[in-house]
Amino acid sequence: MTAPARKTLQVRPLRDLKDLKAVKRQLEARVQLEKEREAARLAAAARVKADKEEFSLAIGPVRALAAQHRPDNPGHRARLKAAQPAPIPVQQLRDEQAVMREAISDEFDSATLLDTDEALSFRRPGMGPDVCVKLRRGGWSIQGQLDLHGLRREDARQALSQFIKDANKMGWRCVRVVHGKGLGSPGKAPVLKGKVQGWLIQKQEVLAFVQARPAQGGAGALVVLLAQS
Repeated sequence: MTAPARKTLQVRPLRDLKDLKAVKRQLEARVQLEKEREAARLAAAARVKADKEEFSLAIGPVRALAAQHRPDNPGHRARLKAAQPAPIPVQQLRDEQAVMREAISDEFDSATLLDTDEALSFRRPGMGPDVCVKLRRGGWSIQGQLDLHGLRREDARQALSQFIKDANKMGWRCVRVVHGKGLGSPGKAPVLKGKVQGWLIQKQEVLAFVQARPAQGGAGALVVLLAQS
């Protein structure tokens, strides 16, 4: 899968309708993938059976050859290789499953999972409140950074997903994600801030995140704690 003088809401299960729909779609996709795998296996077995029947019809009746004594084959039986079933695209199915696991949705509403304090934070269920306190105080050294300034939403989402994946492979525990304060956006609103929070919550590698300290970007950045790879 509290800081003094702040009000904290406990993380609760997904109850927002959009969250439930997103989870439902993921579960349906997994069920569909398993059905396709089973269908592929049955189809492969059916093809093998059909090939055997077609071969038997093609050669017609058979008769045994006259027995010839051979020391290495006392039973006088033909040595035939067992028919191999058609290959199942296992790697392709694994790739599709990996893509499904790594997918992050724009429709995910992170508001119900964020602690409502002066700097919105997140910690995965099972993580103690001291994790966010330690993260704010610099308890983990920042080992890498991703700057999403100037990127469009889709490009930012892909960049963030790849960055978290690469950071986890490298064994990084703490990284910073700069989403900007939105000063250059219409209405001076941080367009990516809410999106980045929702995307990070959907990544299983992310254990917690907090708003960066002023010297590290303040409201324009997040400090993220990752699970050990």
